[in-house]
Amino acid sequence: MVLSQYFNKFFNSNKSSGIILILFVLISLILANSSAAESFQALLDTSVGTELFHLNYSFSIWINDGLMAVFFLLVGLEIKRELLEGELSDIKKANLPIFAALGGMLIPALIYFTFNHNSEYKNGWAIPMATDIAFSLAIISLLGKSVPNSLKVFLSALAIVDDLGAIVVIALFYTDSIDWISLGICGGITILLILFNRLGIKQLVFYLIPGLFLWYFMHHSGIHATIAGVILAFTIPTNTSTTIMSPLEKLEEKLHTPVNFLIMPLFALANTNITFQSEVFAHFVNPLSLGIIAGLFAGKVIGINFFSWVVVKLKWSELPAFSKWSQMIGIGFLAGIGFTMSIFVSLLAFPHDTEKQEIAKISILLASVLSGAVGFLLLKFKKT
Repeated sequence: MVLSQYFNKFFNSNKSSGIILILFVLISLILANSSAAESFQALLDTSVGTELFHLNYSFSIWINDGLMAVFFLLVGLEIKRELLEGELSDIKKANLPIFAALGGMLIPALIYFTFNHNSEYKNGWAIPMATDIAFSLAIISLLGKSVPNSLKVFLSALAIVDDLGAIVVIALFYTDSIDWISLGICGGITILLILFNRLGIKQLVFYLIPGLFLWYFMHHSGIHATIAGVILAFTIPTNTSTTIMSPLEKLEEKLHTPVNFLIMPLFALANTNITFQSEVFAHFVNPLSLGIIAGLFAGKVIGINFFSWVVVKLKWSELPAFSKWSQMIGIGFLAGIGFTMSIFVSLLAFPHDTEKQEIAKISILLASVLSGAVGFLLLKFKKT
């Protein structure tokens, strides 16, 4: 089945933005390990907003919880359209990333648990479960025609399911408290958005304004605010016409440039400021670092491919079009780029222990670099 031109456009734009994204990662690491480190961190911690509506947050929170909700909105739009009219509309293809993501969460968590179930680090079991959508898609976009578009669809769907799974884990196991009133309001807003869709309302303003309130109350509910972007995306109307752009396609087109060339680079800049300290490396090789590295680098590729192999053999699903198992292994490694959500979970798992946080961050960075490099090379040069 031919993928829509907008999905191709999404990854073509990512090809150039991927280079910018990697550049901003390097800039952030350089700043964090230079004389400007304290000033840089102070800038990220600077509060902006108003206390009137409890919207006074640091720059880093505005980036991670605010701007990234827009990124999740864009990816959610892509996933919805592909589920309805693209390659994922085939049930056998649609359920493959779900099973793959499940394996990609369970096996890494099990590996981490094996290393740490009797240690002081046991609370970090969810750290290697997540796939970083932004970075994994940026890497695969750099591969161009070396990888069929169907695999790019598969990876994006897998990453969405994976991160949504991580958000559920955060809500259930790493949330101190949930504001049920705010969560209930989120449910009411979601029902309103679905009603607008059912009534055939096409104007985007009727979705985007309630979407802002959805983000606000989701953020105050205690559940990660970026899920509001995905919920909003799935309520935006679409159609099957090839001549008339749907509201979904219009919004998708408008979001490409700001997401790829502003939001993702800013996110990379704010979240890769990892300081390499000698005292951290002195205690680096321990169950925490081994569990994270093994979970992301080995657990992801094993879990994704084993669960995929099972459902394909059972004929519950089938491989993405024009793909091979050797390429699936490469995809499994790319999914080992944990980064964003993994770092976020590590902060929640060890909220009052800076040393554990730093060890976790460096482990995540190392595992993500290794996974990304191996996955890129396998997909670039593996022909059979």
